[in-house]
Amino acid sequence: MLSSRSRLRALVSLRPQPLYILEAAFIGTFFIQALRFLIGMLYSRIASASQYPAVAPLLGSEPIPGLIDPQAVSGEITFLMYMIGLPLITLLIGRARWLLLIGAGMAAIGRYFMTANVATFSSTMGAALTVGGGLFYLALLVRHRPQTIPYFFMFSLAVDQLFRAAGNTLDPSWSASTIVFQTATSALTYGTLQVILSVVTIVLSLLTLFLQAQQRRRGDKTPPHYGLFTVWSGIGLGGLLYIELALLALPNSMIARAETSYRPYPVLVPLAIAATLLPLVPWVRVRAREFISLFDNTLRGWAWMLLVALLVVIGTRVGDLPGLGAFVAAQFAMNMMWWWLPRPQAQKELNFSALWLFVGVVVFALLIVGDIFTFEYAFVRDLAAPLTFLNNIVPPLLRGFRGMGLGVLLLAILLAALPMVQTRRRIPWPSGGAGQSFAALVLIGAMGLAGAFLARPPQVQGLTNPELVRLGSYNIHAGYSEFWNYDLEAIADVIAESGANVVLVQEIETGRLTSFGVDQVLWLARRLGMDARYYGTNESLQGLAVLSRIEIVFSTGYPLPSVGTQTGVQWVQVRPDDAPINIFNTWLGVLVDTGGSRTTAEQEAEQQEQLSEIFALLRTEFPGDQLGRTRTVIGGTFNNVPDSSLIQRLRASGLTDPFAGAPVDLSMTFVRTGQRARLDYLWLTTTLPLEGADVVPRAPSDHRLVVVEVRLREPSG
Repeated sequence: MLSSRSRLRALVSLRPQPLYILEAAFIGTFFIQALRFLIGMLYSRIASASQYPAVAPLLGSEPIPGLIDPQAVSGEITFLMYMIGLPLITLLIGRARWLLLIGAGMAAIGRYFMTANVATFSSTMGAALTVGGGLFYLALLVRHRPQTIPYFFMFSLAVDQLFRAAGNTLDPSWSASTIVFQTATSALTYGTLQVILSVVTIVLSLLTLFLQAQQRRRGDKTPPHYGLFTVWSGIGLGGLLYIELALLALPNSMIARAETSYRPYPVLVPLAIAATLLPLVPWVRVRAREFISLFDNTLRGWAWMLLVALLVVIGTRVGDLPGLGAFVAAQFAMNMMWWWLPRPQAQKELNFSALWLFVGVVVFALLIVGDIFTFEYAFVRDLAAPLTFLNNIVPPLLRGFRGMGLGVLLLAILLAALPMVQTRRRIPWPSGGAGQSFAALVLIGAMGLAGAFLARPPQVQGLTNPELVRLGSYNIHAGYSEFWNYDLEAIADVIAESGANVVLVQEIETGRLTSFGVDQVLWLARRLGMDARYYGTNESLQGLAVLSRIEIVFSTGYPLPSVGTQTGVQWVQVRPDDAPINIFNTWLGVLVDTGGSRTTAEQEAEQQEQLSEIFALLRTEFPGDQLGRTRTVIGGTFNNVPDSSLIQRLRASGLTDPFAGAPVDLSMTFVRTGQRARLDYLWLTTTLPLEGADVVPRAPSDHRLVVVEVRLREPSG
């Protein structure tokens, strides 16, 4: 047995480099998780605070989930600004290595508070502290350990994908109550595990500083490798973070952008993890070095940038399997760029890395804003006084983001490649021995297998030959309530309690940053044990879905003419017995006052045009009187009231409205403070005899679930 002195001597003799990487991986994971969380929380809390002055006088004193005072949000944003500016301190005191411990401690403690959600320190502030600590640590990492920068990001992105696979694209580590391990007598929750991980991170940071100090005391002659960021590095970091968080590090977002009909999430997760980590293999880096050396040093960066841009264009425009393959290749190519961010610091050269890191955060934030308006362009309002003089400039500019999702992605790729474009004298991809390549491949294989295991699909128990079928229509408002409280679990509970066998879902998202990157179709389908089909209408990440316990035998979708939010109609066939049920799911244009850009009459005319397209589709697929002889359901959010000319036109078509003549209080589906309306409908052909109809009163969305029960056959016996 070793004596205590021998153990200490063995500890002191350890090489700190592997521990540097492990420490960076822990803090990088906390940073990426918090950054994703922070985007969604800021989006929802700012939206809620903007509603507060109008709705607060109409509400009681009881707290309402999601509703937040603007002053509280202002305080959170101010705190976030301080955290983002924190790395600037390192411009003055960045030479002190021990400050790495401060950054690591802030990230670890903030990650705990992000999960704990203490009343006096919200989860949003916990995420802001984590991001601030991560940026502070990163600014010092650039200076003192620049060789670990790629590991900071690659390991964190890969681990983040594992967490999301474990939670069906919703990171389970955001909830302290998530059960990690359970026995007959006890359970380990993630809240407890996060305490352990935070403590381990701080201890690990202490250990690396101790070992580094011991090396210096032993007279280690190895010269320090100081690094720095240039302005191009900061801009590149902003582009890299955006393209990773918005697309390439989200397998579900890849699938949606590629518009694949079969959504192979369990297969894509290990491939995406492998692509993220493959640059760790020295042999791969050497081959990449040989490839890039074929180009003139003035063209290397441009060639690499054009390659990645071409792959992303193929992914979004060609789609399906070629598109997914292109996205996976683009993920590998983007992660090869992390080595180009830092460069060696020359002797006596001033180090402004923290300033350029701050610039990178600003670039990332601007790309996020652009991303948001590629979806929200239709809801841009004219500016009020005293800014009305900008109404001819700002609102048209923001509305002009319609259809620009690919453009924002390509802009991010251009920005991400700038450090590579500006670096002409060196190729920073380091080589390594065969042993390092083998170890990296083993690690990649293990993490890929873990991803495949965590992403495996559950078995779906189908419903066959039923006498009765319950059909529902539910606009889930991207998972948010009226007051912007995000609660997918409550939405799933409403669907489960309704007993619906088939649910038409509108305003559902499959990987938007503002809905936390969650594939809501996949999450709800797995949570409810249902099959699902999705049709993306707006930038492929927002659209329509059908969830079903009955076998789905056909699915397609068609865009509808839209000047406002791009929408469409989804056609799905389910087969409960010998004859299919045709389901047409739609979400017509919204009637919204944007301050004069489009009148209500123009928006209603657009709704009429969209309905005409749906009728034209029905006439094409069911000529003559064939529609009346089929079992067909036309449902969704029609965004107009029962006495409107739009709904009267539907009623005149011969379709049955199960809620015709029902009291308004029992049939209203759009429920907001001071607003009650029926906007969601299920229309049936006469071949589906109605047994009952109901509106579920629980409203975790700002719409309510409409359910009708129809009879397919008479009871046996």
